[in-house]
Amino acid sequence: MDSLDRPAPAKADVSLRVPADGAYVSVLRTMTAGLAARLDFTVDDIEDLRIAVGEACALVLPEAVPGADLVADFRLTPGALTISVGVPTAGPRTADPDSFAWQVLSTLTSSADAAGDDTHFEVTFTTESSVPVAGGQPGAGG
Repeated sequence: MDSLDRPAPAKADVSLRVPADGAYVSVLRTMTAGLAARLDFTVDDIEDLRIAVGEACALVLPEAVPGADLVADFRLTPGALTISVGVPTAGPRTADPDSFAWQVLSTLTSSADAAGDDTHFEVTFTTESSVPVAGGQPGAGG
């Protein structure tokens, strides 16, 4: 159990660590597009994911302690991609549900959540593909 008494999340299929600096968001956006393409997401789905990653980063990067790294974890399931972006912080942080970034993120994704404690702030979201997967349902398996 972690410090918030939650079970540890499932291990990421892909994890990427970059400096917590806006200059590296393009690296995450590119990686997201590549993974989504591997899952046969449509071009529109992929663009929505790229935008969602940018907005998630816009929420967490201002909260990072100087010199920290941003960690992105990607969990791939048939028809769905779950992405978590997080940074170490110097105190508790929360996402403002009325912020532009949160509104865009929650509109473009199937689900979105933010969590933090005294040392870490993370935004997690899932997007389901609009392409039907085995069984004929979009996002089945996620």
